[in-house]
Amino acid sequence: MKVGTDGVLLGAWSKSTEGNILDIGTGTGLIAIMLAQRTKIASIDAVEVELAAYNQAVESINNCDWSNRFTVHHVSIQNYHPNKKYDVIVSNPPFFIASTKAPNSERNTARHTDDLSFTDLITAVVRLLKPDGIFSLILPTTEATLFIELAAIQNLFINKKCIVKPNPTKPVKRVLMEFSFQKKEIITKKLIIETEIRHQYTKEYISLTKDFYLKF
Repeated sequence: MKVGTDGVLLGAWSKSTEGNILDIGTGTGLIAIMLAQRTKIASIDAVEVELAAYNQAVESINNCDWSNRFTVHHVSIQNYHPNKKYDVIVSNPPFFIASTKAPNSERNTARHTDDLSFTDLITAVVRLLKPDGIFSLILPTTEATLFIELAAIQNLFINKKCIVKPNPTKPVKRVLMEFSFQKKEIITKKLIIETEIRHQYTKEYISLTKDFYLKF
């Protein structure tokens, strides 16, 4: 599993808490580890259904400085039933719907919605999130619009979003979103990752992610 920009963006942008955090579909464990780095005493559960990814997450988390605050669960979120609810839930979910698949089954699980539909994800969040909790995720633009509509059906409402462009001349590629059970006026911001020059990052992107990149 690669460490991608989507995960870095979500791990840096999403709300953190010193309470209970859940990372749904943790993959490499990247986002969960970033949230551990941003907190001091938070308790973090990371759920991963795909075995190879689960093993990689366990290895990554065991080698980080905050491993004592983690529990990694090899289970689908549909079958995850803890005896607690969460202050913050994050997910970098699969988003390809009915699209051509790669030969690699692990990559398919990470990228396609067959094993975790948007409706299943929303249902799990509604079940596991505290009444005043926050849920954050990242999706491409078209899928983000669909997710917002499906979430509202289950009374999970978007409160904040950040539209992300690779550079000033390209269209929006991703949307960072924050949801809660409270219906509020939506706060919208924009983030551009690179300037017109390749690998020259904007001040805004550096400011958001500098704690997680050695080169910044």
